Amino acid sequence: MGIIDTHAHVTYKGLADRIDEIVANALKHDVTKILCVCCTKEEALKAIEIANQYDIFDCAFGYHPEDVDRLEDSDLSELRKILNDPHMIALGEIGLDYHYTKDNKEAQKDLFIRQIQLANELDLPILIHMRDATLDTLEILKKYPCTGIMHCFSGSLETAKICVNLGYYISFAGPLTFKNAKDAPQVCEWVPLDKIFVETDSPFLTPHPFRGKPNEPAYTHITFEKVCEIKQIDADMLMKQMEKNYYTLFKKAKK
Repeated sequence: MGIIDTHAHVTYKGLADRIDEIVANALKHDVTKILCVCCTKEEALKAIEIANQYDIFDCAFGYHPEDVDRLEDSDLSELRKILNDPHMIALGEIGLDYHYTKDNKEAQKDLFIRQIQLANELDLPILIHMRDATLDTLEILKKYPCTGIMHCFSGSLETAKICVNLGYYISFAGPLTFKNAKDAPQVCEWVPLDKIFVETDSPFLTPHPFRGKPNEPAYTHITFEKVCEIKQIDADMLMKQMEKNYYTLFKKAKK
């Protein structure tokens, strides 16, 4: 039993070339499972290679909304093919992101829906990226039922309740530990134990007190401990519950 990082981009530059160290650091801080999330074919193939070397890794692959303008139908065929690998336990991260541009909203929605449909076809959960696009994301999730994780959740308590009612889990990352965290602590306090996860989103969103430095899975323990503090729960109990959540959601994951 240990802490699970449900979202880490370990194939990203700066992390991929120090996998041995990444794994050693993680184990040193009781992180015993890492879900390596990939957004390109190259990352996905690298993740599978790494997962073949280290049992600590599971893998996920999906096309990020920011990449929608460069994708072709052949890319979805590649996605389907790679997701058949036994190390691939989820489709993601996928979703909507209107932060930098809204000019391609319809294309983002179409890509999101097509990937949800593929996830349902392959019986895989999804990892959802939602940034400045709450209403459209929820509308799609209501219309196209699936299950999965609201990755690095930063929405309101009202939004969290809708997501949980739709069957989704809520995952917290480094921002939960920030001194200026607003909605996150309230949401964390409310989220049912059987619907909660933690993550790093490595190498991004490093938790306090290492904010500003590159993130890595070892730091999952900081967010985990913050959840324990907010929910006033024993660490072993939370570890056990999150492990149960993980294997309940990710049916392809091997213990």
